[in-house]
Amino acid sequence: MADITPMIPSDRQVIDGYGKGQFCVSGQWRVGAVIVLPDRTLPWSATEVASLTAADFAAVREAVPKVELLLLGTGPTMKLVPKALRQELRADGIVVEFMDSGAACRTYNVLLAEGRRVAAALLPV
Repeated sequence: MADITPMIPSDRQVIDGYGKGQFCVSGQWRVGAVIVLPDRTLPWSATEVASLTAADFAAVREAVPKVELLLLGTGPTMKLVPKALRQELRADGIVVEFMDSGAACRTYNVLLAEGRRVAAALLPV
C-alpha cells in the first residue's frame, strides 16, 4: 500500500481536520477562527468576510519568513473578498486565494509539504 500523506517537517503546523466551529491544528482542537502559519497557530478575531480589513491580517503581514501566499477560508462556502483588501495585501507581497474553509485546509497542507511560504486564515464552517 502506498502512503499518500504529504511529507511535512515535524516542526510545522499541519491542519489535521475541521468541524462545526473549530479546527484541529497539529493535534490540538481550536474553537473559532484561526490563522495558521507554518510555525504557529493564532486565534483570529474575524467573524465574517464582509467586515475584513488589512489590519485583520497583521500576523500574516508581519510573519518571518515572509508569507507569499495566503489562503483565506471564507467559511462553509466560498465568498468573494473585497478587491481593495486583496490589493492592499498584494502591495505587501502577499497573494490571496479565497475558497471555502475546507478547501483552504487541504490546500494549505499540500503547499506546506511543497515548502511554500503559505498561511491560512480560516473562518469556521
